[in-house]
Amino acid sequence: MNARSRPADPGKRRIHNSLTRKCALAATLLSAIFLASEADIAHAESGAGNRVATEQSAARLVSAVTGAGDLKSLPVGLDLTMKPGWKTYWRSPGDSGVPPRFDFSKSENIDAVTVLWPAPMKFDDGAGGHSLGYHDQFVLPLRIVAKTADKPVTLRAEINYAVCEKLCIPVEANAELPFTSVASTEDSTLFAALDTVPKPANVGDPNPLTIRDVKRDGKSTVLVDVVSPDAKEVSLFVEGPTPDWGLPVPEPLNESPPGVKRFAFELDGVPPGTNPEGAALKLTLVGVDRSYEFNINLY
Repeated sequence: MNARSRPADPGKRRIHNSLTRKCALAATLLSAIFLASEADIAHAESGAGNRVATEQSAARLVSAVTGAGDLKSLPVGLDLTMKPGWKTYWRSPGDSGVPPRFDFSKSENIDAVTVLWPAPMKFDDGAGGHSLGYHDQFVLPLRIVAKTADKPVTLRAEINYAVCEKLCIPVEANAELPFTSVASTEDSTLFAALDTVPKPANVGDPNPLTIRDVKRDGKSTVLVDVVSPDAKEVSLFVEGPTPDWGLPVPEPLNESPPGVKRFAFELDGVPPGTNPEGAALKLTLVGVDRSYEFNINLY
């Protein structure tokens, strides 16, 4: 939302629009539940687990290694492919959408799984806002920590995600990846995916693409000044400290100070009764060929 063009009551408008979109999406989901069954499972090449396919998408686990050996941390990824025109969502889906959910509790000899999210893209959500996510094909890197390095490891993932075109269809996929002694063919796929994960950065870092400053404009608006090489196209996304925060997608302003591109967002979607002062926010800055994540406190 442009900081200079505010509705009379932006908080109520934001909550109303968000509830309207999410209720409409929920109704669509309930009317189009789809579960990938065992009949849809096909075996893939070395270094990849079973492929769980629906009419709109297919999911599988891939790894850069197949034998755990004495490795304590294992490089793994979730490879998701969608039909042309279909998309799925980022961990923070924007103004509408459903973030993926993962359950790894049925795995064997695995102590922890960390999901590493590639930089998302921005889509029009068809209701006047934007959703954030991915289309066509992408790999979501996973960092796996084994309980015991010299014992067999099997990763089992229950994956719940939504794929959307004009309608949204929820998918539940159960994928499995045992680590054997066979050579992997998936190392280049996973390493390329890791390159798409935003790198940690600090406000004011001397990178060609960076955030120079974050400040408040009045009580409800936050301004973010971005430096981008050669004025290339960039996107900015913001997340609150917990999933119940629903902050809007920052929008670029028509006029910015010299040398920067200024974005603005309103403090709409803050949980009721929450004081945003000092809140820990995550800003994700996405450029053409690189992206960064900034952890800040709101003052």
